[in-house]
Amino acid sequence: MNYTMLNIFKIKDIMKKIVVLGMGLCIALSFTSCKSSESAYKKAYEKAKQQELASSAAEETVVTPVTAEPVVSAPVQTTPTANVGTVREEKVELVSGAGLKAYSVVCGSFGVKANAEGLKQKLDGEGYSAKVVYNAERNMYRVVVASYDDRMQAAQARDDFKAKHPGNADFQKAWLLYRVY
Repeated sequence: MNYTMLNIFKIKDIMKKIVVLGMGLCIALSFTSCKSSESAYKKAYEKAKQQELASSAAEETVVTPVTAEPVVSAPVQTTPTANVGTVREEKVELVSGAGLKAYSVVCGSFGVKANAEGLKQKLDGEGYSAKVVYNAERNMYRVVVASYDDRMQAAQARDDFKAKHPGNADFQKAWLLYRVY
């Protein structure tokens, strides 16, 4: 009896080892099968991606970059005078600053109010009493560096402003604005 009991325990031991070994083999097999399916998905994804790139290359879609074009104003009614030069007539309203008069020296025009305000602050820092006016017809913010009731005084102020800023190409384009009501 001892002998048979001993054999039964050995058989149970061997069966436990076989079961554990079988379970380990199943687990190992399941991990390797996941990797193979993962690589199959990866292969399918890569193949689809290559096909997509090939089809888009075949279409040869041309994309042109968007560039900011300068603002081109519509023809403006101007009044030429002997010593003053050209004066643009526009209906504008004061946005910031004080003391807008009939003739103004415009040193900048912007489609964005924040840009106009930035230039106004810069000019205020240089000692000017700059103003921002808005032309609703053209949707433009004009930065006025000086404003006068007299056309000749405004022209002189424009010329003085240009002379004070010879290196600034934008300021060299300063122009006179006559405020229309």
